[in-house]
Amino acid sequence: MTVQPRPAPGYAGDVTATEAWQILQERDDAVLVDVRTDAEWRYVGVPDLRPVGRQAALVEWVQYPSGQPNPRFLDQLAATGVTPGDGRPVVFLCRSGQRSIGAAQAATAAGYGPAYNVLEGFEGPTGPDGHRGHVGWRADGLPWVQP
Repeated sequence: MTVQPRPAPGYAGDVTATEAWQILQERDDAVLVDVRTDAEWRYVGVPDLRPVGRQAALVEWVQYPSGQPNPRFLDQLAATGVTPGDGRPVVFLCRSGQRSIGAAQAATAAGYGPAYNVLEGFEGPTGPDGHRGHVGWRADGLPWVQP
């Protein structure tokens, strides 16, 4: 892997969206896990991994609409086919790169990974204009779809 993740406590490191895409292109066994909520997937869109012959795994880190942690997160992660200790890169993505940190840390503690967090997530933090979308997966021009 040619990507050099930025060091982070409790997981393999942070990568930009473009670096995450590079990992997915270079490693046939890499998995992208979108940890946003069902509402975000439906109304904002999801990464489109068809160009690399895969699809993103959709596993909520927090539940919608309560905002409570998903108590079945690790079980649902396992249901995507990722196995603790298998050495597959697992790349976690959320809206702005914050919830995915917790997901990467939990996955690492459970033996998954190396686990990475996508900095700035799918649509990034709000910009000076009060809107998202200036940075992140979509702003980098990476493939995505509106379900």
